[in-house]
Amino acid sequence: MTRVKRGYIARRRRTKIRLFASSFRGAHSRLTRTITQQKMRALVSAYRDRGRQKRDFRRLWITRINAVTRENEVSYSYSRLIHGLYKRQVLLNRKILAQIAILNKNCLCIISKKIIK
Repeated sequence: MTRVKRGYIARRRRTKIRLFASSFRGAHSRLTRTITQQKMRALVSAYRDRGRQKRDFRRLWITRINAVTRENEVSYSYSRLIHGLYKRQVLLNRKILAQIAILNKNCLCIISKKIIK
């Protein structure tokens, strides 16, 4: 049986993996086996953390809104504010409310006072 020359197919596959792992440190960017393991690990972490990032940002927005609403003269909580927004059908999501809370606290105070009344 004659010998089959595979050419550069395997090398091309390895260089493609090496380009992905070029920023890794040590053997994780040099050795093929560890590169493949680290690539799998990196992709798993990226997938998991895309979902986690959404949760973290939502928690941050809620914390910011709650801090500003409790800072007002009226003792008012985040949950009451959101409930009031839903009852009045005001279309402001948490991200926008958090930006208002950071940039213009008075505006959020006015919104919350309108909802109380």
